[in-house]
Amino acid sequence: MPADPQRSPTSDPPAPPAARAVEVRRSSRRRRTVSAYREGDRTIVLIPARMSEAEERRWVTVMLDKLAAQESKRALGDAELSERAERLSAQYFGGRARPTSVRWVTNQNSRWGSCTPAEGSIRLSHRLQGMPEYVIDYVLAHELAHLLVPGHGPRFWRLLEAYPRTERARGYLEGVAAAARLPHPPGGGVDE
Repeated sequence: MPADPQRSPTSDPPAPPAARAVEVRRSSRRRRTVSAYREGDRTIVLIPARMSEAEERRWVTVMLDKLAAQESKRALGDAELSERAERLSAQYFGGRARPTSVRWVTNQNSRWGSCTPAEGSIRLSHRLQGMPEYVIDYVLAHELAHLLVPGHGPRFWRLLEAYPRTERARGYLEGVAAAARLPHPPGGGVDE
């Protein structure tokens, strides 16, 4: 049976630091539960259709706080990311890949990571935060390999073969990219 959401964008409370838009979807089928999830640059909050506007505002605030708390628990800081890159370089590249900086960025929506070999800088998309560690390690290893081999030729891929979970991580990222193009199922985020 198709869902019966009534959509209403809300501007209360102010958008979180990541500047995500909030969309509230009301459903006559939903009786008591409230849930929320991230969908690209938006936050979707699912509520029962019978809720008042005041209850809606309160639940939006509660669910935004819950999502933010979950995400902050999962996120590595830039310092931890640099330490992780150093360990990966030592383990898979004999310590030869030495970035000058490794950091999270919020302006990469079409790439998982990027590297500027001339500067030695590595940037990872914030969209990786909360993904499995082996996936983050793969993206870091990929960018570290670019410090040694700038392009994506055979030499680059041979070097990256040192990371044992390359194929699995690439499959995971391809699945995430494919899923982003599909409608998100209700209840895929946080339930209350």
